[in-house]
Amino acid sequence: MYTPAEVRALSPVRDNVEKREPLPDRRDVFLCHAWDDRGGAAKELHDLLESRGVRVWFSEKDVVLGTSLLREIDKGLAKSRVGIVLVTPALLRRVQAEGIAEKELSALLARDLLVPIVHGTTYEALRDVSPLLGSRSGLSTAENSMVDVAVKLAELVAP
Repeated sequence: MYTPAEVRALSPVRDNVEKREPLPDRRDVFLCHAWDDRGGAAKELHDLLESRGVRVWFSEKDVVLGTSLLREIDKGLAKSRVGIVLVTPALLRRVQAEGIAEKELSALLARDLLVPIVHGTTYEALRDVSPLLGSRSGLSTAENSMVDVAVKLAELVAP
């Protein structure tokens, strides 16, 4: 169940989701995460979302060997209705180092289709690294289990 604050914060994202037309290869969400989280929290969130019928762009399954990682990420961003940023200590380090996660984040921040998921860190730590992302309302696994986060996200992007 959404809290009143979550409803207020996520309603504009839902409105934007509804405006984007479904395409045959469109994904519901683009999952931005740190490389270090690909086998842990990012994979867990991916699996929970997909088990709820959410089509997730996830680099570990969508980037084919031998292709340009940045070009595939660019295509994934273009095909996705909403961006989810899994904010972990590893992501915060990657953003500060200006790696690929920072490039994904920059592209997602340019759109009003972004939901941060804070996991294993705090919004305060996020605001120290990215005030723009930290100013976005999202969800935290300190307040919701990862399962509950996935349920709320699935409801948010449901067609």
